Amino acid sequence: MSKFIIEGGRSLNGVVKASGNKNAALKLLPACLLTSEPVILHNIPEISDVQNTIRVLLDLGVEMTDLGDGSWRVHAQNVTKTALDPMLAGQTRASFVFAGPMLGRMGSVRLPIPGGDVIGGRPLDTHVQALTALGASVSMSQRGVFEMEAAQLHGAGHLLLAEASVTATENAIMAAVLAKGETVIYNAACEPHVRDLCAFLKSMGADIEGLGSNRLIINGVDRLSGTEFRIGSDFMEVGSFIGAAAVTGGEIRIQDAQPQNLGMIRLVYERMGVHWYDDGDDIVVPADQEMVIQEGLGGRISEIKPHPWPGFPPDLMSIAVVMATQAKGAVLLHDWMYESRFFFIDHLTFMGARVVLCDPHRVLVHGPSRLYANPSGVPSPDIRAGMAMVLAALCARGTSTIHNIQQIDRGYERIETKLRGLGADIVRVEE
Repeated sequence: MSKFIIEGGRSLNGVVKASGNKNAALKLLPACLLTSEPVILHNIPEISDVQNTIRVLLDLGVEMTDLGDGSWRVHAQNVTKTALDPMLAGQTRASFVFAGPMLGRMGSVRLPIPGGDVIGGRPLDTHVQALTALGASVSMSQRGVFEMEAAQLHGAGHLLLAEASVTATENAIMAAVLAKGETVIYNAACEPHVRDLCAFLKSMGADIEGLGSNRLIINGVDRLSGTEFRIGSDFMEVGSFIGAAAVTGGEIRIQDAQPQNLGMIRLVYERMGVHWYDDGDDIVVPADQEMVIQEGLGGRISEIKPHPWPGFPPDLMSIAVVMATQAKGAVLLHDWMYESRFFFIDHLTFMGARVVLCDPHRVLVHGPSRLYANPSGVPSPDIRAGMAMVLAALCARGTSTIHNIQQIDRGYERIETKLRGLGADIVRVEE
């Protein structure tokens, strides 16, 4: 177990490079199972969720070669088993996306209910709906293990997903690319990492139309070939560093931020008085911004809600709460998707934030609040809440301790090294 010791009150300044997209890496790695030829992936982030996914692939018999600098050679020539190790697969939510490529390649898969962040109910019904429509039989034992079989996947024709689930869309795409016939997916998720997956599969020879839209047309092909591909930047990490610059009053240049993926993040952050400008693929967050929350028409309290892409990402709601504590005015943050997202709020109020947890889905923040360190320590309940508490500690007066930071390591690459490079006083300590 490890913890962060953070001395707050320092402005962050300097240059930081965005890491590869976590959610893209966790899907493109399993997608390599769809070909027996070698694949080279670039810009894979060095995070524990990725390391766990690599261990799952190794356990299945896949040859994995670390080429350095975030590049991996993946060769799934000999897949030796169809059952995922329950200890490994149970550690991440993304393990369930092994279903699509394993059914497409092997015709069967056995996998446990996935793990991941405890932020509320995350049903798997849409996954089962899509895979069943493509010809798979799905059953679940009382022990929570899924058994899936498909002698031959077939095109689903008109496939309307019950919700625009990112992982269900990705599972459906990976199962459909080798299925016989056409599949038209309606209400498909279209986040940047879904687009990356589609572009990656097309480079392998998949027939996919409609990239970036909520209607994907997939015509199954007989085989996929090897390829070389670079995944995009992690806009969740970029949004977190923008927040870190804003709450500490510093100026940060974020390299390879890919501003084209920050449209709704920009609109929401601007409502809290946080601005930046684009410089090619970089963005620059200026120092000492006047953080004032914009009121709604007629003086209404402003409200921030997440939505499927291109809406505001739900994973940045925790970061937005901490940003709001440092902005002048009141704002209601309403995460209607996950009922446990805001259960870290008590730790913020202990540090001096004026935050009211209205119900499991809504918090009312009135700022600005001077935050004070919590030397006795606060936990990291999930990836994003853990990073949110790091931001709170960075702008608080005194020394804070953040426990359970393996949660943060699941989604942020060498975060303490990156923050120290910007001037933060943060140390990792082994407990």
